[in-house]
Amino acid sequence: MVASGLIVSVDAFFIGLSLGLQKKCKFLHLVIINVFLFGLCMLGFFIAERMYERIPFDTGLMVGIVFIAMGFWYIAQCFLFKRESRAIVPVGLVMSVEAMIITMGLTFIFGTAIVIPLTVAVAHFGYSVISFYLVRHRYVQKLPLALSHVISGLALIIYGVFALLF
Repeated sequence: MVASGLIVSVDAFFIGLSLGLQKKCKFLHLVIINVFLFGLCMLGFFIAERMYERIPFDTGLMVGIVFIAMGFWYIAQCFLFKRESRAIVPVGLVMSVEAMIITMGLTFIFGTAIVIPLTVAVAHFGYSVISFYLVRHRYVQKLPLALSHVISGLALIIYGVFALLF
């Protein structure tokens, strides 16, 4: 559970960095994204809660494969498609859907507890705000957007491997 929290935090931290690097992104945008993210976390929890007992196989296998695929996709979209997304809405949407899937994955692995979506949403908000603040106040030097995509993607892949192994 601690490893899951750390990986969620790493991912949210680098998403906050990528939003902070976008000059047109304001703190209010980050708050709106995180409110939407919270709603999707709750939705993901309720969907997973309904499905939890009905899945006849090891849910860790399903979660692991989904996260490894998501991590590779996140890295590939930056390098293979030569698209560096600088739009606030797509980054926020990806972050929110990711948080929903993380919530579903944690629910499948650890059981149905309402603390799971709350923790995921608070962790995403906290770490994305911290990194957004660090970038805006010049405490962190400007990172290439590709590096933040690679680190976020690797965090998702590591989470997927943990889900497969444990």
